Amino acid sequence: MAIPDWPADERPREKLLLRGAKTLSDAELLAIFLRTGVKGLSAVDLARQLLHEFGSLGALLNADKNSFCSGHGLGEAKFAQLRAVLEMGQRHLRQQVHRSDALQSPEHTRQYLQSLLGHLPHEEFGCLWLDNRNRVINWEALFRGTIDSASVYPREVVKGALSANAAAVILAHNHPSGAVEASNADRQITDRLKQALELIGVRVLDHIIIGDGRYCSFAEQGWL
Repeated sequence: MAIPDWPADERPREKLLLRGAKTLSDAELLAIFLRTGVKGLSAVDLARQLLHEFGSLGALLNADKNSFCSGHGLGEAKFAQLRAVLEMGQRHLRQQVHRSDALQSPEHTRQYLQSLLGHLPHEEFGCLWLDNRNRVINWEALFRGTIDSASVYPREVVKGALSANAAAVILAHNHPSGAVEASNADRQITDRLKQALELIGVRVLDHIIIGDGRYCSFAEQGWL
């Protein structure tokens, strides 16, 4: 049955307008982006098939052009549209973070870090530099690793702090596995970075681990 023949409150677009985007499944959201299906498949059916092929929505969103365009019903035009949508989302979150005090809007900060790190297939570590009023200066990705680890060097972090003229920092890295539990190595490097940055007067306000839609905050855990 074609989507226009579905009950109105089950059609993805109408459901979004009536109940909000958060009520939609990954397949329904993707179907709205796709707009149309292919012969024998509605947009929702095609979306479900693509999610199965890629393994998850995150994997689809993070796919390179060749991998993305190899998907059934996809092509360069859809790839360009997707990259534009993702970039608009990141810019919106970045503007939200920059307009406000990061400490007074932790949800925007986490959403921004999630948009930067949440779908990466490799581990990446970076710093959200803040001024003396805890306003965001910029995000700096400093270390890129493998699927399950990234080497972090305190000297490079200190250089980044001095270059940004930062007074404080929120450290962040992702776990591509999706888990957000902090390892002993995570806690040890955080202690080393805190000690190194204290020598130049830079406060470590938090270290946030980003997983698949989840996070772990060292500050909330009382580890700083």
